Amino acid sequence: MTGAAPLPQTAGALASAYATGSTSPVEVAEEVLARVAAREHEVNAFADFDAASVRAAARASAARWRRGETLGPLDGVPVTVKENMHRAGVPARGGTAGSSPVVPEADSPIVARLLEGGAVIVGSTTMPDWGMLSSGVSSLHGVTRSPLDRDLTVGGSSSGAGAAAAAGFGVVNMGTDIGGSVRFPAAWLGLAALKPSAGRIPIDTPYLGRAAGPIARTVADLAAGMAVVSRPDVRDYTSLPPADIDWDDLAIDPAGLRIALHLDAGAGMPVDPAIRSAVVAAADRFADAGAEIVELPGFIDEGVLDDVDTFWRVRFWRTYAELGAARRALVLPYIVEWVAKGADVSGTRALEAYEAIGELRRRTVLATAPFDAVLSPVAPMLAFPADWPMPWGHDDRGMAHIAFTMPYNMSGQPASSINAGFAPDGRAIALQVAGPRFADRQVLALTSWWEQARPESAVPSFP
Repeated sequence: MTGAAPLPQTAGALASAYATGSTSPVEVAEEVLARVAAREHEVNAFADFDAASVRAAARASAARWRRGETLGPLDGVPVTVKENMHRAGVPARGGTAGSSPVVPEADSPIVARLLEGGAVIVGSTTMPDWGMLSSGVSSLHGVTRSPLDRDLTVGGSSSGAGAAAAAGFGVVNMGTDIGGSVRFPAAWLGLAALKPSAGRIPIDTPYLGRAAGPIARTVADLAAGMAVVSRPDVRDYTSLPPADIDWDDLAIDPAGLRIALHLDAGAGMPVDPAIRSAVVAAADRFADAGAEIVELPGFIDEGVLDDVDTFWRVRFWRTYAELGAARRALVLPYIVEWVAKGADVSGTRALEAYEAIGELRRRTVLATAPFDAVLSPVAPMLAFPADWPMPWGHDDRGMAHIAFTMPYNMSGQPASSINAGFAPDGRAIALQVAGPRFADRQVLALTSWWEQARPESAVPSFP
């Protein structure tokens, strides 16, 4: 790249370089393509990748920059989108070999906003079968691996999005999250991610608890992505109305804020001592800056966690059962065993499981309402082997790992992930910052504050 530091740079740095002519979207695209050529064979981040379309988009952006007719903060910036964010004419199969390809006729809302903003979409990223694993294991794509250590998981279900961010394939990488699926890859890769308020980013298949959000190396890039993809879209009937949010304004002073420290979810797996220590240390930094830190006890229980798991099993048993026999045989065996326990659930039991989601929402809102923010672990465990479908291996332990993340999906509150340190063996540890519904900018600002205030020993490095 002529006259510029090697990628990845932030979206803001790229825009400045494009404006001065020190580099161009074409040069940046070639650097990205070189990175993909060098690393994709071991990372396996993409479900669809077409170098020719990347080059064409970069040339179009370069022409706009020359004319002074740029389309927004992501014009010419390399981005990626998860496979379930449909792109017109690009086959998508939801991460599973069991489904027939869907060839969309129109772009999904997120893709449309990115293209309207001039972003260069590098490709569609991988996901596990139907997005129902917290790993990069897929019957269709194989195993997506961590660019930091190929023996470790990349996390999921936005597995390829996390891999692309860590490998430098995209500056902003869009994923979806129904129980932690953008925050887990960020947590285990040392990245930043935001699951925004419900409806903040329109999606064309809205579903209870499901949200879309960006993964990036910096909080500023999360904000740059939010400025583009958070505009309303009529195809999402849950989409929030237009809001005048200055996403670039990440300044905040924690002094005087009342912040909860949440170390015991009340259900799920126990928190690894190294993770607990890092989250406590982060809370201490906020306290040193003048925040009032109050310990928040667990507000969910195993029954609620099991009910949500049951609801999802029933929902995906239906999807699985609708496949023909030949297609069912291609689905990942772990998923087949998981959905099978939803096959004989009675209507009464399914309704009970559904109603538990409302109860979870009620508990989460009431427990967190007295606070400006909540600090907690993202995941209770460190990164696990890449070929494990779940954090405990191949056993069926339901959703024992999502007790800190999933409540905010169901309550519709924003929650971020940001690196907070490292275990003795070098694996990344994340801090979750959650806030009241609609306080997305405040959550990002507090996450940015920690990004700047954290000790040097907690700052990640990327290849």
